[in-house]
Amino acid sequence: MRQVDLAIVGAGPTGLFAAYYAGFRGLSVAVIDALPEPGGQITAMYPEKMIFDVGGFPAIRGRDLVANLVEQAAAGHPEYLLDRRAEQLSYQDGKPVLALSDGTVLHCGAVIVTGGLGSFTARPLPAAAEFTGGGLVYFVPQLDVLAGHNVVIVGGGDSAFDWALSLQPVAKSVTLIHRRDKFRAHAATVARVRELPVEIIVNAELTRVFGDAHVTGAEVVARGQEARELPADTIVAALGFTADLGPLVDWGMALDRRHILVDTRMATNLTRVFSAGDICEYPGKVRLIAVGFGEAATAVNNAAIVIDPAAHLFPGHSSEG
Repeated sequence: MRQVDLAIVGAGPTGLFAAYYAGFRGLSVAVIDALPEPGGQITAMYPEKMIFDVGGFPAIRGRDLVANLVEQAAAGHPEYLLDRRAEQLSYQDGKPVLALSDGTVLHCGAVIVTGGLGSFTARPLPAAAEFTGGGLVYFVPQLDVLAGHNVVIVGGGDSAFDWALSLQPVAKSVTLIHRRDKFRAHAATVARVRELPVEIIVNAELTRVFGDAHVTGAEVVARGQEARELPADTIVAALGFTADLGPLVDWGMALDRRHILVDTRMATNLTRVFSAGDICEYPGKVRLIAVGFGEAATAVNNAAIVIDPAAHLFPGHSSEG
């Protein structure tokens, strides 16, 4: 039987900060995530993206933020249970018991769910349904891998424009294709991309992928125009993703669509189960990494007094040693 004071379900930025803060409070911690390494969506989807909404950092690359958070949490010696899911929640003597997908069973003092958007799957590119070769990607883990490539990006959201902004300095060419003439991306990012030598083709769709073992080109059809072939070594399908809570929906937590409802203590309706970060919901919720950090500290402090009623809600500032 494995026991831990606090189980954190989700190893994204909020979960990693919760692990640090729980260690600061002297709690033993296990961090669980279905992905094989910490960092959540940042590691899986945009490790090279610059992040601007974290206090104290005018800008920080995604992978660097994750590395810093892992280093910060290391002082509390958390145990990482990665590449496995938290499948079932039950109770024994009033305390949570988590059954993981690999058969591990954790007896916990409390649980904090920091699972971001839950499990996520990239939306497929319809024109590439029959394409099985290389060069079609949905995320770009390392920019330098695409150095010297002709890159075609499909999409009109933040990810599409972030990739265009990041790849333009290293790629041979960057072309962005969007099916409409309005974009979901942040207006400032769109404006920055428009200032670069990036071709933006609107009211258009990528209709065909050329190549056998690897992408060699792409066909695009803009409204009212003839089909056009673009050179392409890599196609980035930045079409967003679908997300779901997976086994969490069966735990009995009160939900608002795919978000977990919490109160001002970050407590769910379940005994000794809290939540923080993008996965939780309450009136006035703002989904920012910076907000998730504050929610993580609130959740940990409230979990601490549930685990040990003699503990204080506020333990003092970490700067006080």
